[in-house]
Amino acid sequence: MLIDTHTHINFNAFRDDGKEIIKKTLDNDIWMVMPGSQYSTSKRSVEIAERYEQGVYTAVGLHPIHLGEKRKVDVWEVQSDDAKEEPWTTFQTSAEAFEYEKYKELAQSKKTVAIGEIGLDYYYFPKSKARREEIKQKQKQALEQQLNLAEEFDLPVILHCRAAHDDLLDFLKGPIKGVVHSYTGTVEQAKRFMELGLYIGFNGLIFKDVPALPNPEKVISSVPLERIVLETDAPYLIPPMVGTERNEPLFVKYVAEEIARIKNISFKEVAEATTNNAKNLFDI
Repeated sequence: MLIDTHTHINFNAFRDDGKEIIKKTLDNDIWMVMPGSQYSTSKRSVEIAERYEQGVYTAVGLHPIHLGEKRKVDVWEVQSDDAKEEPWTTFQTSAEAFEYEKYKELAQSKKTVAIGEIGLDYYYFPKSKARREEIKQKQKQALEQQLNLAEEFDLPVILHCRAAHDDLLDFLKGPIKGVVHSYTGTVEQAKRFMELGLYIGFNGLIFKDVPALPNPEKVISSVPLERIVLETDAPYLIPPMVGTERNEPLFVKYVAEEIARIKNISFKEVAEATTNNAKNLFDI
């Protein structure tokens, strides 16, 4: 058994075949957690997860990228220069304000197992220093509200962090239950996150030679197996051996295989440990 702790079947990339993808995933003994990135995708994730008695769970939250001004984002900007553009590979950020009561209602679902994905993202930043500081403060204010929501419901958090690891470490007040999703920080930063009580999430980025993750083998080697959870971030971050343009939760097995190779242990050891980690983290 495996658990994909971060997949987006609630996104438009799976609008036409989401049910089939979920069935295929569950039939292969893989469970999943679907974080929202804004209110609409959080609500959709809850609606999807509530259709299943077991194996499909949701997290609700407002991604920091949706707090800024509306802009068109190409998801391949930080993934692959030769990736094929699909209708779902670009999207419009929403300039959404975090509304505590609306997300609180979603958090009350019995299938909501975390608040996320939430955090800090300094990648898409304007040139103006004043504007950058304004966006940083807006992101931190929303993050604090969502941490409060997690505390109110005694839920873990799924943290998004891009180009902001030191700021996030300075902001968090430990201990905190959760995971740093799609980890792209350093070995030392990973150590500090784990000291706060956080797990580290790895996905298809570990196969890529990108500045965002300059030495994945070194980072993975440094993180104890009991602090690792698996994820895909589907439909994005496709492992290269898959041969498709769209990632799926089923492909989390390739992440497990690569971690097993790096740590020189068996696939079974990785599967058992990371599944237990995810079950303990999300209480599923």
